[in-house]
Amino acid sequence: MTAVAASPAHPWTADPYAAALRAGHGPLYLLRADGARLPLDVARWCARPDAADLSVLDRCRGEILDVGCGPGRMVAALARAARPALGIDTAPAAVARTRASGGTALLRSVFQPLPAEGRWGSALLVDGNIGIGGDPSALLRRVAAVLEPGGLLIAETAPDPVDERFEVRLAGAAGAFGEAFPWARVGPAALGALARRGGWRPVDRWTVDGRAFSALRRGAR
Repeated sequence: MTAVAASPAHPWTADPYAAALRAGHGPLYLLRADGARLPLDVARWCARPDAADLSVLDRCRGEILDVGCGPGRMVAALARAARPALGIDTAPAAVARTRASGGTALLRSVFQPLPAEGRWGSALLVDGNIGIGGDPSALLRRVAAVLEPGGLLIAETAPDPVDERFEVRLAGAAGAFGEAFPWARVGPAALGALARRGGWRPVDRWTVDGRAFSALRRGAR
């Protein structure tokens, strides 16, 4: 397939990303300017939730917003359990796959107006989505505005002690495509420090199968 350049504002709408979701597997990467590749585990995203995912879902309470839901495995699992949940994603192919799997999803960025703002009980930022926008502090402020007072955010972090901001491009077997866009990686300690400065209260931290998670409580506005 010929690569089609993505809009800088919507890099995840590029055809190779959509093709990977339709196929259910990669290879797909985030390619840094220094040549380093961050693998995107499309096959896991398109499978049923694994033990690490279930450890997240078991901790959620109330109505759940999955930010950057991808192909929707978490939202679909919640729907099967009759738990109220909504996924949002900027990729039409991701939203379509979420809906096809039985989940509810909107084609929306977290930084756009969302339904029930200020009333969500839990929010998810898994699969590296704490990196959205390249500014975790701004993302935490936005999620705080979406959650109800005392609401829970569960974020998946890098397992190692990193705190970095950089630009990336999507890349597959045929090379890179689309425009560069900002991304971030933070480890558990870095996220905890950012959260405390932003008025969040860290309440839990755990790892499953090498994946690291942190749970944060939203403070009063």
